Amino acid sequence: MTDTPEYTPPKVWSWTKPNGGRFENINRPTAGATHEKELPVGRHPLQLYSLGTPNGVKVTIMLEELLALGHKDAEYDAWPIKIGDGDQFGSGFVAANPNSKIPALVDRSGPKPIRVFETGAILTYLAEKFGEFLPTETAARAECLSWLFWQMGSTPYIGGGFGHFYAYAPVKIEYAIDRFAMETKRLLDVLDRRLAESKYVAGDAYTIADIAIFPWYGGLAKFNQYGAAEFLAVHEYKNVQRWADMLLDRPAVKRGRMVNRLSGEPSSQLHERHDASDFDTKTQDKLAAAAN
Repeated sequence: MTDTPEYTPPKVWSWTKPNGGRFENINRPTAGATHEKELPVGRHPLQLYSLGTPNGVKVTIMLEELLALGHKDAEYDAWPIKIGDGDQFGSGFVAANPNSKIPALVDRSGPKPIRVFETGAILTYLAEKFGEFLPTETAARAECLSWLFWQMGSTPYIGGGFGHFYAYAPVKIEYAIDRFAMETKRLLDVLDRRLAESKYVAGDAYTIADIAIFPWYGGLAKFNQYGAAEFLAVHEYKNVQRWADMLLDRPAVKRGRMVNRLSGEPSSQLHERHDASDFDTKTQDKLAAAAN
C-alpha cells in the first residue's frame, strides 16, 4: 500500500485549516446563509434553482418528461446556482433549502409557496402532483420507492466517496480509493443484476426510480464521470449499458441533461430555461452566434 503520513485524530476535531481539495472554498462545518441574496422568480408556477450535476439533472429530466406527456402546469423556470461561487449559501437559497445543496424547488401554484428539497422528495412530490411515474398499486409503488431510496443512500459512496478521492482530493490515498471503488463496483453490480431481470429498474414501467438512478449510474456508464470509466471497467456492466442507452434515446432525457449545464459542448448548455423554445434559441452556441 502507498505510504501516507500517520495521522492520529485529536480527541475533539476542530476546523483549523483549509482541506486543500477542489471545493475547499465552499466547504465548512456550519450551516446557514453567508450573505444576503434573494432568488429570482420567473413566470411559471414551478421555480427550480439548480445546476446540471447528476442531482440537478434528476429534476430537469422529470419536468421535461411531464411536459412531454402534456402536463402544461409542469412548465418551469430553471435558474442556475453556481455552487463553486457559493450561491447556495445566499439567504434566498438557504430559505428554499436549509441544507444548501442543489436542487431546490419552489411551487408557487397555490396560495402559499411550497419549498421542496432533496431530490427524492422533489421527484416524489412531482410524481404525486401530476400522477405520473410513480405506481399506485401497493407492491409496484413499494418496489419503485425502494429503488429510489437505494439511489439516495448509495450516492454518497459514488460522489462523496469514490468521486472525491479518485478525482478531487489533493492527494491520492490508495486505501480510500480502493475502499470506495470496491463499493461503487458493488453498487453497479446490484443495478446490473436487477436490470438483467427487469426492463426498467422498478419493473416494466419507466418511473422516478430510473430518473433518479440514471444521472449517477448512467453517468458512470456513458459519460466517463470522474474520468473513471476505464478504472471501474464500466463496459462490463452490460445490462446497465443497455438501460442507459434506452434512457438516452428519450427526448426528455436529452433536454433535461442540458438545463443549467455550465460546461461541455456549447450546444449542450442551456444555462437558464424559461420556455420550451429556449432549447432552440438560447443554448450557448446559439447565443454566441447571435452575439457575433
